[in-house]
Amino acid sequence: MGEVKVIGSSKSQICTRVEWALKLKGVEYEYLEEDLLNKSPLLLMHNPVHKKVPVLVHDDKPIAESLVILEYIDETWKNYPLLPEDPYERAMARFWAKFADEKCVMGAFAASWKEGEEKEKAIESALESFTFLEKQIQGKKFFSGDDNIGYLDLVMGWIPLWLNALEEAGGMKLMDAQKFPSLHEWTQNFNEIPLIKECLPPRDALVNHFNLSMSYVRSMAAAKQ
Repeated sequence: MGEVKVIGSSKSQICTRVEWALKLKGVEYEYLEEDLLNKSPLLLMHNPVHKKVPVLVHDDKPIAESLVILEYIDETWKNYPLLPEDPYERAMARFWAKFADEKCVMGAFAASWKEGEEKEKAIESALESFTFLEKQIQGKKFFSGDDNIGYLDLVMGWIPLWLNALEEAGGMKLMDAQKFPSLHEWTQNFNEIPLIKECLPPRDALVNHFNLSMSYVRSMAAAKQ
């Protein structure tokens, strides 16, 4: 099927989801770690529009944006389907993936770096978003709806480790087992999968990464005032 490369960052959850998908499909690939503070000519050549990771390069053809990459992987390598076959279920999986990235990920990060009353409001907003995910996973082992992880599980895969590290760095708590019992149980099931563990970065490295990111965002916000 041709040579496969992944340009990514080990600290980025959206890059790790691409690696998980390739491993589930049994696809061999070369991983190229990108320095996001000093972007390489390779990244700029393959993603000149956004200049961001991840980028999947297949037969010298680049594909950007993690959700687009996941669908490309699923359509290119047919074994171990990630998305549901039913058109409605596929549409719903895409909807919730976009919702999770735009509302939950961004909401959690916003809550982590804000302070005072703004932080309380951001936490409340993030918790409201997670409530929708809790409803989606109720009565299921995985978001896929069966005993094997799928597309939506990979998209939500940042919750067990990345969110936990972000909570520590931001001095907050979003993923409460009492508030979100089904989502909490899903994180336990997801974390038990050996293939998932293979790609996880050290937790301490993530906490340090988030601390640096929050310091930068706060300084930029202060400069605008």
